[in-house]
Amino acid sequence: MLNVALIVFAIAAVGGLVLAAHVLRGKFAPWALSLLHALLGATGLVLLIIMLLQGSAPQRLLAGFVLLLLAALGGFFLASFHLRKQLPPRAVVVVHAAVAVIGFLTLLSLVV
Repeated sequence: MLNVALIVFAIAAVGGLVLAAHVLRGKFAPWALSLLHALLGATGLVLLIIMLLQGSAPQRLLAGFVLLLLAALGGFFLASFHLRKQLPPRAVVVVHAAVAVIGFLTLLSLVV
């Protein structure tokens, strides 16, 4: 199940790169892609929750989950700017992406 979660997060990350590129160039990101990115991230988090609830999960799985959960909260904050028709601060976009990448790499370290 971890492999599936990693694939889902990797696909979400590709969408996230496109979204970040828009914002960093001072443009609004496509709303449909934002929703798909959020849906994929949520799916990955649900898969991790299922793994955590099954018990005996490694600490790195919990750490990766917490980091990705924090990234998701940052994503909600970014979406709030979009809803208000404002571009989010670039620093928030960069921090959101960095936390997500660190969370992803933490999970990836469990299979490499």
